[in-house]
Order: sequence, then C-alpha cells, then structure tokens
Amino acid sequence: MKKIMAVNAGSSSLKFQLLAIPSEKVITEGIIERIGMNDAYYTIKLDGKKIKEILPVKNHAQAVELLLNDLLTKKIIASFDEIDGVGHRVVHGGETFKESVLIDESVIAEITKLCDLAPLHNPANLTGIAAFSKILPDVKQVAVFDTAFHQTMSQEAYMYAVPYEWYEKYGLRKYGAHGTSHQFVASEGAKLINKAVEDLKIITLHLGNGASIAAIKNGKCIDTSMGLTPLGGIPMGTRSGDIDPAVVEFIAEKENLSIKEILNMLNKKSGYLGVSGVSNDSRDLEEGMEAGNERCRLALDIQYKRIADYVGSYYIYLGGLDLLVFTAGIGENSNRARSEIIRRLQVLCLELDEKANDVRSKATIITKPNSKVVAVLIPTNEELVIVRDTVRIIQNIH
Repeated sequence: MKKIMAVNAGSSSLKFQLLAIPSEKVITEGIIERIGMNDAYYTIKLDGKKIKEILPVKNHAQAVELLLNDLLTKKIIASFDEIDGVGHRVVHGGETFKESVLIDESVIAEITKLCDLAPLHNPANLTGIAAFSKILPDVKQVAVFDTAFHQTMSQEAYMYAVPYEWYEKYGLRKYGAHGTSHQFVASEGAKLINKAVEDLKIITLHLGNGASIAAIKNGKCIDTSMGLTPLGGIPMGTRSGDIDPAVVEFIAEKENLSIKEILNMLNKKSGYLGVSGVSNDSRDLEEGMEAGNERCRLALDIQYKRIADYVGSYYIYLGGLDLLVFTAGIGENSNRARSEIIRRLQVLCLELDEKANDVRSKATIITKPNSKVVAVLIPTNEELVIVRDTVRIIQNIH
C-alpha cells in the first residue's frame, strides 16, 4: 500500500486526510468549506502548519480538483499513482450495508435509494464519491457507513412501537449514527485499560455539536441513542433529541407552521441554542453560566440529565458496566461536562479523579483506581477508521 485518503463530504464542505500506510502517519489534512460560494475557505495542514486561502469553489468536483492538484503543487505527492485508495464517509447505510464496501455502480444505486433516510448527508456523500471517481477513475473507492456498527442491535432495540408495516414498507426503525467513532473509541478505551474489547461492557459518549451514546457488549453495539435520523436521542447543539411526538401537531396549530418548518426548528434551533437563546456552543454556555445566565445553565443541565438517563438505562441493558468513554468535541475538551455527568452517575460507583480530569484531547483514565467503573477520555479519529477499512477491503480484493 502507498497512501490512502479519507474523505468526509458535507453539503457545502469537503474534509480530508491523507495517510501513509502501513505507518498510519497523517501526511496532510484539511477542509474546504462554503463550497458553492465565491469566498470558499480552503485550509490544508502540512508539517504542522495551517495554510488558509479564500477563493471561489463552484461545486464538489472543483473542490476535489483543487485539492488533488494542490497535493501535486505542494509536492505532497509526486503523482496520483501514489494514492492507492479513497475511503468515503457515508452517513446512512440502512439495513443494506452492515459493513464497509468497495464502491461500484450497484453500491451507488443502493446509497441513492437511502437518501430519504439522510437527505442532508447521503446526497453530499454521493457527490464526493462522484467527484473523486471522475478525477481518479482507476483508484479503488470504499464506502464506510456511520450506521454499520449499529447493525448488531436486536429487533427489540431498534424497532419502534408503531404499525409494523411502516418498517416493512419504508424501513422505519432506529439506525443510529457516529458508528465509526463509537467503534474506534470503544476499542481504544479497552486498550488504555489493558483489556480486550470483547470482554467488556462499555458505554461510549460521543459528545459534540451532534451527540450520541452507544451500549457495547463484547465489542458489538446492542443499543444507541440516535434513531431513524440524527434528531433522536439526547439534546445537542441545535437538535432537540427525544420529545413527545405530539409536540409537532401542538406547535403546528399554535404557531401555524408546517411539519417541515417545525422539524427544521427541532433540528436547527433547539438543543443548547433553543433553551439558552445564546448559542449552540457549549463553551459559550459555560461562559454564560459563569456570568449568571440561568438559561445557559439549564441548557447544559438538561443534556447532562438526559445523558445520565441513557447511561442508567444502558447499564441495566448491558447487565453492568466496565468502561465509560468520553469523546468528540465536548467529551474531549470540557472537563466540566465530564465532571457533571460523572457526578450524576455516582450511584454506579464512579469515582472521578479531578486532577486526572483536568485534561483536553488526550487519552486518559479520569477515575480513581478504586472506581468500580473506569471512565476514560479517548480522542476520536473517524478518519483513521475510514482508512483502516479502506486498506482492509483493498487488500482483500488483491
């Protein structure tokens, strides 16, 4: 193997990492934002330094061309022949994809069918795949699905108590998200405490602007908090998380809004932002709370309470708990969030080590040696999971 690229295409962005194999060293990484605008942001990191440009980028195809040509111009690669594979994050694989797959026309057709389940994400992922395939037609492309890790859930965990024909006709069920992150941090957390992931009962907390929780037993996901879409589960930066579905009709009548308008508010104007009225960023809420803004405190407390609810439920479903893992932007960087969540879980015999918890984005055990449940901070690396799966699949076809 030579070099593998991990790609995460959003509706107006393209995030990338280029790794050397087998060392897994990051050669370069970056992001192109505001695709479709005349003032798009292009950031690339090389030798520890960030290079930023503002320039017009019409579409994803142009973004990919810009990126690949820049790899040549900056002599990061000598030719495109050095890129041996491209792994693409695809948000929704439905029930069709239970693991990562080599991309061909049939895979693209199936991902297209699943766009209804992730209308904001799958079309963008497909756009990224098409753009790379056009410029690198002879390079193997692999799809790595956010939902795949959660496909080991049993029916009692993923089914909704609604008319069964909705599942039969439309695939209506819980799918979850952030699967690559949950899988990675569970494995790395087990390594940190010198245990095999297959021998542990683990709860992973992926806490960022989007947030989800997974219950993992013997290395397999048995339940997760997000549902049919990323709107389900705990409150997030702008998402409401679980609510009484009758809220939709109630507000539709009171505010004279359509279902689409209400769902937009539940997705983009709720959570931290909706309750606080200040921001969707936990750092802003923590600052506001310190300044005496009680709605900022409330927004955080609602989320911490719901996280504790899920952890308690999963503790019972798992039949106990060995390891609690914090990851993603908030989980990795907010010692207050970790402390508050663990405080609410003391009944599970978690003993926080305040000194150890005073850390950011570094793999660390944050509980005391006598803690019955071990809590750890593990920085997530979804791109590395994408690259590893890409390498595995490409090697298997040679």
